[in-house]
Amino acid sequence: MSVNALKPYDFPAKDVRENFPAPLLFIGWDDHLLFGAPIVLPLPSETPFGALGSAVLPGTYGYHPDFARIDWNTVRWTKSGQPWQPDPAKTLAENGLKHKDLIRFRTPGLSGLNGSCN
Repeated sequence: MSVNALKPYDFPAKDVRENFPAPLLFIGWDDHLLFGAPIVLPLPSETPFGALGSAVLPGTYGYHPDFARIDWNTVRWTKSGQPWQPDPAKTLAENGLKHKDLIRFRTPGLSGLNGSCN
C-alpha cells in the first residue's frame, strides 16, 4: 500500500533483518481457516527446509487434527503467490528464502476441519 504523506516521511525501517534474532519467515497453511493468517517465525537461514514439517510447524500447527495426517511428499508449496518446489535437503537460504518471505502450503486431501473448505 502506498502512502501519500503530507510532510516528509523519512525514518529508518524497524523491521529490517538486523532487528530480529533470525530472518522472519511467514508460513501459511491454505484451506485451514482455524489459522486466520500466516504465522511468522524467526528461523535461522541454515535451517534445513525439511525440518519445517518435522520440527518447526508441529509447534504451531500441530494441534489441528489434520496436521498429523499431512503427507509432506505431496504438499504443494507457493512462494510469494507462485508455485514453488523447495528441496527439503537444502537450507532455507539455499532454497532462496530470505527475511520476510511468504510461503504457503496446500495439503491435498486435507481441506479444513471435516472438509469445511471443500
